[in-house]
Amino acid sequence: MKAFKNILFPIDFSECSEKVFPYARDTAQAFDARLHLLFVARDISYLTTIDVPRDLLMNTVAEIAKAGEDHMEMFVDKNLGAIVDHETKVVTGSPAEEILKFADQQDIDLIIMGTHGRKGLERTLMGSVADHVIKNAAVPVLTINPFRPKVKYVKT
Repeated sequence: MKAFKNILFPIDFSECSEKVFPYARDTAQAFDARLHLLFVARDISYLTTIDVPRDLLMNTVAEIAKAGEDHMEMFVDKNLGAIVDHETKVVTGSPAEEILKFADQQDIDLIIMGTHGRKGLERTLMGSVADHVIKNAAVPVLTINPFRPKVKYVKT
């Protein structure tokens, strides 16, 4: 089996991220790998086409990125400390595209991410970052839906 040296954990600070994070942390520890935590502040500049002032949108994105940096620092202090070799980064853009770009630029060997398990209209409106990453990543992607009930299979 190939040893993983750089593991990417895209984080959005949701309940899903909180529940999936231990898998990423433990995998990084097991492989003695560097854990990269990436938060992507979604670029909403495309909304300028609906007569929203561009400056207002760009200030909003900048505030989201700043909040992401603050949340990242608190998250690392609470969940990592000096336990795992890690690196954090906050970027702005399309989450799926930025995750793929980061993975390529940082020689990531494995991506571990949560999936919210959205269906129907919610999925249509929100899209699926995990689906896009799975379909386009050049490295293995481990997705975990922490909200799926555990099912006990009984052999008959």
